[in-house]
Amino acid sequence: MKNNRFFSLFSYVAYDFVAAYLSTVFAFLLSFKEVNLIWPSEFVSASLIWPFSTILGLYIVKIYNILWRFSGFNEILRIFAGCFISVATTMVAQKAIWLDSDFSLYILNYFITVFLILVQRFMVRKYAIKQAEKTSNTPKTDITGNVMIIGAGAAGEAVIKELSVDKEIKIKCVIDDNPLKIGHYIGGVHIVGGVGTIVTNAKKYEIDTIIFAIPTCSIAKRTEILNICQLTKCQLKILPSLYQLENVNEFVPAIRKVEIEDLLGREPIRVNLDSVMAYVENQVVLVTGGGGTIGSELCRQIASHHPKQLIIFDIYENNAYEIQNELKHDYPDLDLVTLVGSVRDSKRMDYLFRTYKPQIVYHAAAHKHVPLMEDSPNESIKNNVFGTYKTAECADRYGVKRFVLISTDKAVNPTNIMGASKRICEMIVQTFNEKSKTEFVAVRFGNVLGSNGSVIPLFKKQLEQGGPLTVTDPNIIRYFMTIPEAVSLVLQAGANAKGGEIFVLDMGQPVKILTLAENLIRLSGFEPYKDIPIEFTGLRPGEKLYEELLMSEEGLTATENELIHIGRPIDIDKEVLNATLTQMREVMYDENADIRGLVKKIVPTYQIPNN
Repeated sequence: MKNNRFFSLFSYVAYDFVAAYLSTVFAFLLSFKEVNLIWPSEFVSASLIWPFSTILGLYIVKIYNILWRFSGFNEILRIFAGCFISVATTMVAQKAIWLDSDFSLYILNYFITVFLILVQRFMVRKYAIKQAEKTSNTPKTDITGNVMIIGAGAAGEAVIKELSVDKEIKIKCVIDDNPLKIGHYIGGVHIVGGVGTIVTNAKKYEIDTIIFAIPTCSIAKRTEILNICQLTKCQLKILPSLYQLENVNEFVPAIRKVEIEDLLGREPIRVNLDSVMAYVENQVVLVTGGGGTIGSELCRQIASHHPKQLIIFDIYENNAYEIQNELKHDYPDLDLVTLVGSVRDSKRMDYLFRTYKPQIVYHAAAHKHVPLMEDSPNESIKNNVFGTYKTAECADRYGVKRFVLISTDKAVNPTNIMGASKRICEMIVQTFNEKSKTEFVAVRFGNVLGSNGSVIPLFKKQLEQGGPLTVTDPNIIRYFMTIPEAVSLVLQAGANAKGGEIFVLDMGQPVKILTLAENLIRLSGFEPYKDIPIEFTGLRPGEKLYEELLMSEEGLTATENELIHIGRPIDIDKEVLNATLTQMREVMYDENADIRGLVKKIVPTYQIPNN
C-alpha cells in the first residue's frame, strides 16, 4: 500500500515537472523568443527555475494530498494558486541572478502550465470514476433516491463528492444554519436554508434519505436536529466521526443508520482503554456471567489486551459457547477456558479458584429481570446475594488481586427484590474489602441499551409485529448507557480500584421511556399513534417511575475521568448483616418464607411492595 502511494505521488510530481518545463518551451515559442541553450540565457534559467518552483507551489497548496476522484471547483482553484506561487518564485529567483523576462512571458507560461496540469488531473478523475463503477459489483451503501445533506462544511462537501459518483443517488439540497452560506452552492448542490426548513424542503424536493454530516456538532444540537428530521419520515443516516480529507480514501461506508442511542442527548463516555488496561496484561482473568451482555463484552475487551488466561464462567451453556467461538476466531493465540457452572455452587467455585487461580475477577453473574424476580424473590437472593458471597469468599481465600462487582442503579432506595439483592451484594464486597487483601469494588450504572431483556429489543420486536409498543407509564424515566460505555466504566473501575469504592457514572439527564418509544417508531419510518400505537400497561411489580444513582448518605468524589465518580462507602452494621445472611441461608429454600422481611433488615431503604 505504501509503495502504491509513493508511486502515485512520484507520478504526479514527475508529470508536473515535465509539464512545467514544456510550458516554458511553448511560452518562448509563442512569444517568438529565441530558445538558446547556452547558459546563462533567459530561456535556460526559466526552464530550470520554473519546474522546481511549480512543484514547490503545488506542494504548498497541498495539491498532492487531493483524491482526484472526488475533486471539484476548490481543487481547480488550488492549481491556479499553486502556479501563481510559481510565477512569484520564478520572478524573484531571476531577479536574484540579474535576469529578467517580459511579464507577458510569465503570464503565458502560467496559463499553459495550469492548462496542462488540469487536463491530466481531469483525465485521472474520469478514469478513477470509471474504474470505481466497474469494480463496484455491490453497492457500498443502501442510500438511493433523493438525498438531503445537513451540513455545508468540509464533511458535507466530501459526502457530496463521493455520493455523486453513484447514479442511483440524486443529491437535491443542503441544509446549513450559516446565513452566509444559504443561497450558495457546495459541490454543485444548492444550500436551500437552515435547520428550520428541513421539513419543508424534504417535501419540496421529495427527499428519501437525510444524511447528517456535521461530525463536530454538539450532542445536544445533534439530538435537536435529528428529532426535527424524524418528522419528515425520511430514512436517516449519520456521519458519526470527524472526517479528514487527507487521511481517508472513502468515507461513505462510515455513514450509518441513526440509532436510538444517537438521541440520548448526552456525550458518550470515553475511556482510553489502552491506558487503563495494562493491569490485565499477563494476568489470569475470570468473568462470571461471561456469556451475558456485559460479561461477553468484557471478555472481548479483555481478550484484546493480552491476558495470560481468560476464564469464561456461565450457567447458560449456549451463551458461553457463542462467545467462546467468537474469541477463538478473533484471538487464536488467546489462552481461553470456558466453564459451565453456577456461582451458587460452593464446590464448583472452590474448584474453579483452586485450579485456575484467577488474579482479577469481574463478577457479572446475576438475575436482573425485575418483574420475574418479584415472582421468585428467593431465587434472587440465592443467585445474586449468595452467588456474590461465595465468589467473593473464594476470591479472598485464593488471593485474588481485584474483584469488581457489576451493580445497578436499582440498588439505590430499592422498590424491588432485584435491586435490594444487588444492594446487599455491594455491602458484601465492601465488608470483604475491610478484612481481605483483595481489592473489592462495585460498579453502579443504569439501564444498558440493547442488553438481553432490555426495553429497546422489546420495542424492536413489537415494531416487527406491527405494534403496539407497550410502555408501563407515560411518565416513567430511566438513565441509559450503551454496552461499550458500561464495559468501559467497569474496566476503568478495575484499573483504578483501591478497594471499597462504588464507582458511579454521571449519566446526564434521564430519558422518558415514552420518548424512546416515539423516537424508535419515527426512526423506523412510521408515525407514533397513527401508524404504530403505543399502549400504557401500568407499572409492574417492584417498578418505580425513576431510578437513582446515589443514596442520600453517599457523597461523590471525582476521578480522572470527569464522567466517573466514586460514591462514599456507607457504614455497615456487620453483625446485623452477617446474622441476617445466616437466617437467609436457613429459610431461602422454603418457598413460603418471607425473604423480603429479612432483606428489609439489611437494606432499610428497601420499600416492600404492598401486594
